[in-house]
Amino acid sequence: MARDKLKEYRISIKKTQSQMARIWGITLSFYAKIESGDKNPSIQKIKQFKQNFPTANTEEIFLT
Repeated sequence: MARDKLKEYRISIKKTQSQMARIWGITLSFYAKIESGDKNPSIQKIKQFKQNFPTANTEEIFLT
């Protein structure tokens, strides 16, 4: 399942996948796999995402 909400959020804050990965602290490859739905982040990584992107609705992005 693709993470359309993650992509929508990324576009809304005008970031590239590379920028998102760098800010989040993960590799570009892993980020791309999360956004495409091929991989799921751990709870710890979701918490880290929320710390780095406090305006993001992590529940909507990762749990729907």
